[in-house]
Amino acid sequence: MGFVGATLGSMVGWWLGMFVGIGTAVVLSVVGTGVGIWAGRWALERWLE
Repeated sequence: MGFVGATLGSMVGWWLGMFVGIGTAVVLSVVGTGVGIWAGRWALERWLE
């Protein structure tokens, strides 16, 4: 789930950042990766309860 979350978060961050520029896209992609990993692990914990 962490991998799936990282992939989706990175894609969303890149998409949002490209409206501003390539540098912003890279930064938001990294931030999206971190948020996606957290969200994926959080969802998995809730699902397994």
